[in-house]
Amino acid sequence: MKNSRICPKCNGSNILRIEGNSGAYGSGNNIPVGFTIFTYVKVHRYLCCDCGYSEEWIDKEDIPKLEKKFR
Repeated sequence: MKNSRICPKCNGSNILRIEGNSGAYGSGNNIPVGFTIFTYVKVHRYLCCDCGYSEEWIDKEDIPKLEKKFR
């Protein structure tokens, strides 16, 4: 959905991108990789407004941070 802007389940094209965020006390859609919210990796959601299917994606430039912490 991220790249094609088409839902793989229903072929709908009404796709929303919901930006990941980092809030106080770890709230939001993110993965902590450090001790402060400034080091959190944001997880973005793509939602099909036709059927409700959703996917979560992480920006490519953030993947090395996750590999360093979790590998």
